[in-house]
Formats: sequence, C-alpha cells, structure tokens
Amino acid sequence: MSNVRFIGLDVHAETIAVAVAEPNGEVRSLGIIPNRAESIGKLVKKLGPIEHLRVCYEAGPTGYVLYWQLAALEVRCEVVAPTLVPVKPGDRVKTDRRDALKLARSYRAGDLTPVWVPDAAHEALRDLVRAREAAKKDQLRARHRLSKFLLRQGRRPPAATKAWTQAYLAWVKSVRFAHAAQEATLLDYVHEVDHVAARIARLEQAIDDAVKTAPVPTRAVIDALQALRGVALVTAVTMVSEVGDFTRFARARQLMGYSGAVASEDSSGTRTYRGAITKTGNAHLRRVLIEAAWCYRHRPAIGATLRKRHAAVDEEVKAIAWKAQHRLYARFRALTAHGKPRQLAVTAVGRELLGFMWAIGTTVHKKQRASTIAA
Repeated sequence: MSNVRFIGLDVHAETIAVAVAEPNGEVRSLGIIPNRAESIGKLVKKLGPIEHLRVCYEAGPTGYVLYWQLAALEVRCEVVAPTLVPVKPGDRVKTDRRDALKLARSYRAGDLTPVWVPDAAHEALRDLVRAREAAKKDQLRARHRLSKFLLRQGRRPPAATKAWTQAYLAWVKSVRFAHAAQEATLLDYVHEVDHVAARIARLEQAIDDAVKTAPVPTRAVIDALQALRGVALVTAVTMVSEVGDFTRFARARQLMGYSGAVASEDSSGTRTYRGAITKTGNAHLRRVLIEAAWCYRHRPAIGATLRKRHAAVDEEVKAIAWKAQHRLYARFRALTAHGKPRQLAVTAVGRELLGFMWAIGTTVHKKQRASTIAA
C-alpha cells in the first residue's frame, strides 16, 4: 500500500516519543505524549485511517500493555527486539526523539525483527513462573548466607548429614552461641530460609492450579513435554510459558536459536571458527533446558515417576521421548569420551533436547487443531 504511514514509538513509563515515516519518504517527529490510554487514543485519531497505520516499539520494561491497547483500537502493531535494531557506527547522540525517528525509518525499510507477543492469560502464567524462579534465586542466597555464617563460626553438621535435609535443618536450629548478637543473626538467617521455602511452596501450588485452569491445548502440551526425562511440571510449564506455540517455529533449529544455545561463529573465507554458545536468546528457557539435560548422562530407563507421566500421553509422544533418551545419552557419552568437559557436553545435549521438545510440541499442537476442526 503506497499510503501506509509507519509509526515509531519510543516508550517510557510516563512518556512516549512519536515519529512517523510518511508515504512520500519524509520522516518527522510528532513530539512526546503521556503514556496514558486516552493520549494513545487521541494519537491514533490524529494519525488518520486505522487501516493505513503500522506501529512499532521496542520490547522493554513497560511490557505489552501498549500493544494490547493498540490492538483494542484495531491498529496493527509490532513489538521489536531492541538488540536487533540497526545502529549507525559513530552515532554518539541518543535522545527519545531520535530513537523514535530511527524506529520509524527502520520499520519502513523492513530492518526490524518483531518478537512474539503473548495474550494476557499467557503473560499471567509466565509472570507466575518467573516469580517462582526469582524465589528460587532468593532461596539460594538465603541458604548461602546461613551456611557461610555457620562456617565462619566453625560449626559443622554431624557426619553423613546432607545439606538442607530435615536432619540438617534440625541441627541448624539446635546450634547455640554465647553471644546474643550471634543468636539474633542465626535466628534471622533461619527465618529467611523458612520464609523462602514457604514462598516457593505457595508459588508451586499456584502454578499447579493455573495449569488446571489453562486452555486444553496448553494443558495437552504441558502433559506431553513431561513424557521426556528430566522434564517435570515446573519445567514443562516454563517451556510453554516462554515459547508459547511451538508451531511458530518452522524448524527445530529456529527454536534452538531463540534459546541462545547455539554456537557462535566467526568465519571468513576458508577460515571457520565456532565458539561458545551465543546466549543471545531467552535465558529463562535456556536455564531449565540445561537443568533437564543433566538427566541424560544416565542410561535410558523409565522409572515409576516417568511411567506415571507416560500414562497421560499418546504412543507417538512416548516414542519421541524414548528416542530422545537413547539419542541424548549416546551424545553425552560420545562427547565426554572425546575429552569434552561435562558442562559443554550437557549444553550440547540440551540443545538437541530442545529439538525433541519442538517435535513433541508441534505434534500435539497439530493434533489439537485437527480435533478442533473435526469437532
């Protein structure tokens, strides 16, 4: 369409800088408006017919509220990846107005990369999963503070007592000091450990409840992913909340790139060099992926817990999961036999595990869609 106007928005908590790339080639600033729903509505009316507008802004701390507001007004909007916005070498001036102009110009040229935007329900599930992840990090810090405090005081648990078991916690609570200040310190550290443990339990229960009320296609994918070894409920929910619809990736390699678990490369001419993983992807997804990959250092087997999870999935999904066990175990053994460190081998296994997750996710999505059409 020759009369399309491309709008670039530089969004902040209180303000939005607006720029427009006109059909005649002119790119100009429209000033700054408050980041309020009524101001956005007025801007859309001012810019002209809705069907001629294309709006973009960078993903950031303000989330997707603006996207949903524009969608409610039937305006086509895309949220773009900020790290993939082209930058001119030597450009040392950065302002909100210039950023909006750059977005509008790059959007018209097709140089921006949009990100996937979840709906409100999916975003709520992802917020809950990330809240649990934050609580787990807080638990690690709280435990470190307590254990290092005891270490500084020369207190050691009884022999053969594993850390953070019930026996270990009972020993910690039985420790006494001569000084009241140290007693108060110990009490505070123990209270924080107990508080974080209760917080994690509440969040995990909330995740369990959220899964039960999730849409049928989402629950089906979560159940199917748990057929894989090392993928329990929280890991499966994290995968679904971060990836969304697996079918939006045409190939498994695209999902691997999205996770940032692919090797970096610096090649030129006849020289080829591949280095460490890029990490330019979804860190939440990559973390649970590597955690699950450690399970594939063991021989293929189906224990009681995994057999119970298999009861909820069909034979095709179970076949993919069983194939994953053999393939990934062999991959881990081959890499470590060639002298690769276990951490690097597990990272490679995790990348391939993501391919099996993609296969399961796309299989279930296609079956769900086929059953919906048939109904």
